[in-house]
Amino acid sequence: MPAPATATATLLRRQFDLTWSLFEYHLERLAPDDFLWEPAPLCWTVRRSPDGAWRPDWADSEPDPVPVPTIAWLTWHIGWWWGVTLDHAQGRPPRDRTSVTWPGEGAPTIAWLYDLRTQWLTVLDDVTDTELDAPAPFPWPDAPDRTVADMLAWANAELMKNAAEIGQLRMLRAAS
Repeated sequence: MPAPATATATLLRRQFDLTWSLFEYHLERLAPDDFLWEPAPLCWTVRRSPDGAWRPDWADSEPDPVPVPTIAWLTWHIGWWWGVTLDHAQGRPPRDRTSVTWPGEGAPTIAWLYDLRTQWLTVLDDVTDTELDAPAPFPWPDAPDRTVADMLAWANAELMKNAAEIGQLRMLRAAS
């Protein structure tokens, strides 16, 4: 049985629950055709590679202008950073960005995101004060003052940002 939740762990769980409820509102309304809709001429999306896998557009340095992401790209992005954060939180070697493939339009991606949520809830529900106070291995490799609590709060905030972007794209597509 996990230890009783501390104030910090409780706050992180509440932050996530609120963020997820806002995200779920949009997930429940996404149609398969929403994922690859390109809202502008300059977009980042996911594309089929010769082996049939979905691969994201990517640049190692931020392009100028920044491409508008598609919902497909944003959901891949969530899967990548959330998966890497889970790897760090659970003591696994972090996966490489290029090893993260997008599952495809509609139900496969939504199921993938729900699976990440289940894994995330385990981390949030089982984290101890000692673990929360430990140095964060990610996403700040050169910031020894950042803790695992900072990492978990960052991941919750990143999800909130991506959920808002997906919601806005979904509503723009519906209005167009």
